Amino acid sequence: MMNPKKMMNQIKKMQDDMMKIQDQLATELIDESAGGGMVKATVTGQLKLHSVKIDPSVVDPEDMGMLEDLVVVAVNKALEKAQELSAQKMSQLTGGIKIPGLM
Repeated sequence: MMNPKKMMNQIKKMQDDMMKIQDQLATELIDESAGGGMVKATVTGQLKLHSVKIDPSVVDPEDMGMLEDLVVVAVNKALEKAQELSAQKMSQLTGGIKIPGLM
């Protein structure tokens, strides 16, 4: 049977390591674009939208739907990349074991 004190120390270390990873993810910026770079979205590794840049040439008051679609595509691509980054970093901590709620 495992020593309870040793197990608690391992749990505490894992929690500390998870906090470090979360801090790193907060500062990681992931960029993606749509429409050949006309719309660029940046998100953090914690899946928060950081910025959206839109090339003025893509703004057409007669076709706002296209611009809206490009924004959605760019943001979703950036969020997907951020999720992959987060899963990769958490996988390093858990040794590849998928723990619900951590990824």
